[in-house]
Amino acid sequence: MALRLLLFAVLNFGALAIGGFFTGSGVTSEWYANLSKAPWTPPGWVFGAAWTSIMVCFSIYMAMLYPKVEHTTKLAVLFGIQWVLNVLWNPVFFHFHWTFVSLVVIIALTILVVALLFIFWKPMGYASLLILPYAVWLIIATSLNWYVLLKN
Repeated sequence: MALRLLLFAVLNFGALAIGGFFTGSGVTSEWYANLSKAPWTPPGWVFGAAWTSIMVCFSIYMAMLYPKVEHTTKLAVLFGIQWVLNVLWNPVFFHFHWTFVSLVVIIALTILVVALLFIFWKPMGYASLLILPYAVWLIIATSLNWYVLLKN
């Protein structure tokens, strides 16, 4: 369990690091500062705290789930798609400023994470709730992206 947890933590926090690299000065950029943002946009520090908590929970979830799944290839593919979508959103939104494409990416990511919750509920039971913070945060993030698209 410890090795699986370490592997998924490295992969998940690696995704955040790569995404952060592609974000660059995006959060402090003039483009982002001048956007009309949703009134429910949390302060900047919340994003770091939220993503850290989410990735800790998601790493535990994946480490627990992996040995319980009969078809690990399916799980690995779903995890890989989730990983790519998670990393992809940052450059699409912050570097290229493609708010519509970033909305499509985050909607796909949200659907995938919610699907993981339901697809693997049977082997995980209530431990599936470890993925719930990820799903809730993505719903909030999707609404923020949607607002930016509509108001800018």
